[in-house]
Order: sequence, then structure tokens, then C-alpha cells
Amino acid sequence: MEIFLLCGKIFFARILDVTISTFRQNIMLKGKNLIGGCLAFLEILIWFFVAREALLIPIENIFIPISYALGYATGTLLGAFLSKNLIKGVIGIQVITDEDKKELVNALKIRGYSFNILALENNYNTTPKIMIFLEVNKKSLKKVQNLIQKNDPDAFIAISDTKQVYNGSLK
Repeated sequence: MEIFLLCGKIFFARILDVTISTFRQNIMLKGKNLIGGCLAFLEILIWFFVAREALLIPIENIFIPISYALGYATGTLLGAFLSKNLIKGVIGIQVITDEDKKELVNALKIRGYSFNILALENNYNTTPKIMIFLEVNKKSLKKVQNLIQKNDPDAFIAISDTKQVYNGSLK
């Protein structure tokens, strides 16, 4: 019975420290280094005590490494979920489409999105193309994706995280 209490303790402590680790890494990518440093201290403090206790137990019991690994995997998933839902951010969207497909540009204008358009030159295709650059709040991403695909299902779309935005407007 004692071994299962230890397994539970290791499992939940690993969930906690790995969740903090995943969240810390994502928040530091957004430039929040002081918060990231504080979370790193907490993460390693928890990890130290859990690893110490787990390594003091004889390995004949397979449940210790299994609970350690399951806690790690669960913490990774939970940390990713929290990062996705708690960290606010800006997303960059680049859309390559045919120049004559004005429906997409008009749909973006009507809905108030700020964007820039760049004419493209392509040696492999004679159809004139444009690239639309948008920066939107993370919570708007699905809405914009659906709008683009509805108005031009063949558009090439590239989406990336934006660390910081200066001057301009976001929707």
C-alpha cells in the first residue's frame, strides 16, 4: 500500500513540475523572462524532491518509473493546454492567393482586419499572385482561418507566433 501512495505522490508531483516547465517555456517565448525565472525556480525545487525520493526506492518495483513517466507525459499535455488557453498572444498569418480573387480581400476589409498586400512574382506560374499579411489576436485565429478558407479554399496559408507588435492595429 505504501508503494502506491509513493507512486501517486510521484505522479502528481511530476504533473505539477512538468506543467510548470511547459508553461514557463511558452511564457518565456513571449518575453516574460522574470515570470519564467520564478517558475523555473519552483519547477526545479519540485523536481529535485520528487527525483530524490524516486531514486531512493529500489527499482525492482516497476510502478515507480511508470508513475514518473506518466506524470511527465500528463504534465506535458496539461502545460500545453494551459499555455494555449492562458497565454495571450499575436499570430501572424500570410496568405498567398491569386490576384484576381478579390472576395477574400473584401471579406477581410468588411470585418475590420488590418492587413497589407504584396504583389508576388513567380517564375513557375504565370497567374499573378498576392501575399496578404495579417496580425491578429490569438483568440481570433480560427475565425480568420475559416474566413480565408471560405473565400478562397485554394489559398496557401502560413501561420506563426509573433513575439511582439509595434505600431498598427489588431483585431
